[in-house]
Amino acid sequence: MTQQITLDELERYLWQAAVDLRGQIDASAYKDYIFPLVFFKRICDVRDEEYQKYEEEGGKEFADSMIQYSPIQIPMEAHWNVVFNTTEDIGQALVDAFRAIELVNPGKDIDGRRVGGLEGVFGDKAIWTNKNKMPDSIIRNLLNSFNKFTLSLAACPADEMGTGYEYLIGQFANDAGHTAQEFYTNRTVVELMAEILQLQPHESIYDPTCGSGGMLIKSLTYLKDKGEEWRDVKVYGQEINAGTSAIARMNLYLHGIHDFSIVNDDTLERPAFIKGGRVQQFDVVLANPPYSIKTWNREAFAHDRYGRNFLGVPPQGRADYAFIQHILASMSEEDGRCAILLPHGVLFRQEEKEIRRKMLELDMLEALIGLGPDLFYNSTMEACVMICRKKKADNLKNKVIFINAVNEVEKKNKEAYLTKAHIDKIVSAYRSLKDISKFCKIVSNEELLANDSDISIQKYVFLEGTDYNSMLSYSDSIALWNNSSISSVKEIEKLINLI
Repeated sequence: MTQQITLDELERYLWQAAVDLRGQIDASAYKDYIFPLVFFKRICDVRDEEYQKYEEEGGKEFADSMIQYSPIQIPMEAHWNVVFNTTEDIGQALVDAFRAIELVNPGKDIDGRRVGGLEGVFGDKAIWTNKNKMPDSIIRNLLNSFNKFTLSLAACPADEMGTGYEYLIGQFANDAGHTAQEFYTNRTVVELMAEILQLQPHESIYDPTCGSGGMLIKSLTYLKDKGEEWRDVKVYGQEINAGTSAIARMNLYLHGIHDFSIVNDDTLERPAFIKGGRVQQFDVVLANPPYSIKTWNREAFAHDRYGRNFLGVPPQGRADYAFIQHILASMSEEDGRCAILLPHGVLFRQEEKEIRRKMLELDMLEALIGLGPDLFYNSTMEACVMICRKKKADNLKNKVIFINAVNEVEKKNKEAYLTKAHIDKIVSAYRSLKDISKFCKIVSNEELLANDSDISIQKYVFLEGTDYNSMLSYSDSIALWNNSSISSVKEIEKLINLI
């Protein structure tokens, strides 16, 4: 009988392999080596477990026949045990195994989309054959570390394996420094977004900058935890970083999710999901797009063939509203809704004023939630969650919910997070549609437009003693100062005219 691994044992076991790499390679590259090995060991152990059950049921011939119908095929020459028993050129043996597994597990074309498949899932294979960086001795140590436990379903159920994988992603984010946010978003913030969006069975969900897939997985977990059907939810994602998109696909598989389409490409320049000459629409969209990037093709977006510039063309130095418009265009006409994690600058910067005005006039903005500090790796900057909906409820038409949750944060050592109580308080305020002193306020679009389309949360829900400059980047602080200067000039002109 296979002994089950506790979650603590699994987490220590997974992290120890990364610890073995310390001093050998840069911490930001740990994930490129560890994740493929975790996935490789897992799928081989699950295959062996499945084969053994078939053999016990009907003998070897029966098992050989039935194993061909497994979701993931493992050629025996590409099995973990073959690589583990290799004594020379181990890196090349790994690469050969990875390629063989990818080749026999192509994605399937279903309803015009590419579903699942392992093509490219093991990431950059050249890193394994560079003996200057990864000599056989280091790879041998890694294989030995991973060979200590069996990662079968009996030993490690899908939910536990997925949790362990998420733990590893979080640990890598801590070690990776400034690159962490490229593939990891604080999971308690994602839980808040999932609670607000309330994914339903049979719906579709999309993340245009999906990183390691955590937002997609957390939304499906929301359904699973409620005991509702989650397996028929259609999952879509796009990620510009090849290595990170591979991690997302492994992450989904290890969580028991097979019905997904994850594409590695640039969402702004080459959106992957097109239907009827426009970007495909989804029931739920959630994202943590890169903040205020400067290196993007503004000219192409100005002449976007899919009409994603319907609010206007953002400035070259800040692509935030390019991502926002892509997301708004990707929401279904019936019940499309989205949650986007953004820097506060998008709420007040003068050069984006006309874009905000058009968004308010179209009445797609439903709520803005200001979050507390230190929820993002290696940055004290605070962010906000923008909630939009294609068809707002009648009692919210031409109104926006403002929630200032800057004080709703818990810190333990260097880690900041939202507790269940914080999430419940924010979600309750969002659903109550009532003003709550120093926390929540419902503001009309008319008032927002009269305020020069400034939708800064602290302008409408002010907390005494809060240093709002701490939530901004340097460039956004300058933008806020400029806005204040322009507002002062306008107020002085009004005063002069009155006199």
